[in-house]
Amino acid sequence: MRGSHRLLQIRKRRGKAAIKITDSLAQKRPFFSFEFFPPKTDDGVRSLFDTIAQLRTLEPAFVSITYGAGGSTRARTVELAKRMRNELGIDVLAHVTCVGATRVELRALFDELAAAKIENIMALRGDPPKGEDTFAASKGGFAHATELIAMLSREYSFCIGAACYPEAHPEAFNAETDLRYAAEKVRAGANFLTTQLFFDNERYFTFVQRARSMGINVPILPGIMPITDYRQIQRFTEMCGSEIPLRLRSELERRADEPEAVGDLGVAYATLQCADLLARGAPGIHFYTLNRSPATRAVCSALRAVNRWPGLSLPV
Repeated sequence: MRGSHRLLQIRKRRGKAAIKITDSLAQKRPFFSFEFFPPKTDDGVRSLFDTIAQLRTLEPAFVSITYGAGGSTRARTVELAKRMRNELGIDVLAHVTCVGATRVELRALFDELAAAKIENIMALRGDPPKGEDTFAASKGGFAHATELIAMLSREYSFCIGAACYPEAHPEAFNAETDLRYAAEKVRAGANFLTTQLFFDNERYFTFVQRARSMGINVPILPGIMPITDYRQIQRFTEMCGSEIPLRLRSELERRADEPEAVGDLGVAYATLQCADLLARGAPGIHFYTLNRSPATRAVCSALRAVNRWPGLSLPV
């Protein structure tokens, strides 16, 4: 009976109409969402779907699947987005970048996603291909995320997400010009923004306040990455321009040779960080999972167990 019930639930999810993220935001606050990257091997894909199965019990509003550097995983991103939507019945946010593609190629990709009933696109400029230091637009392609967003807004009915940076993009001249770029994305048609990872909540709330004063009125989702590996998070923050607060860095350094202790601290810190974000009005939490479930699952489960926010009670 239990197996039959589970099969029925899967069939119901598969048959469920796709929902735009802006509609989810309007219907359910706060919520959780999870980001994954395309594995390079079939074994990696199987492991990814195991991870998603473990996190699906937390009833995410959506999951996102990224694009490899230089557009290197374009085909696998589309394949995985379609499988997640069709086999699991989960609403998917498919990342698409400007790197290494012409406008004609991008339109073909969007036609394929639309045919698969993918309703949500994260439109990004993208990082330079491996071995290149600067971004260069492909011949016949887009030079900026704003151009990609404008085309999507004109020609398709996707719900469009864009990136923003509470601590400014590493290539930005300063925080003010970076915020103007975010405003241009919204004017071009972005329906919501998701932040780069950060560890100081004041950076997020200050950014939101500045964004609102500039007329950016779309939802701004905080992006959180529970720390599981100290050296790994050092590399990530150096690449994306995020800062690890001094006190947190000191505690991590004390545990640098104790992987389990680093993971425990990472989960504890992320739980406190997310609780504060939700208590102060963030619309939800977008988790950068690194294709693993334990840390993200622990944080979400702790938040649900506290049950201070409508919609986060544990399912029966």
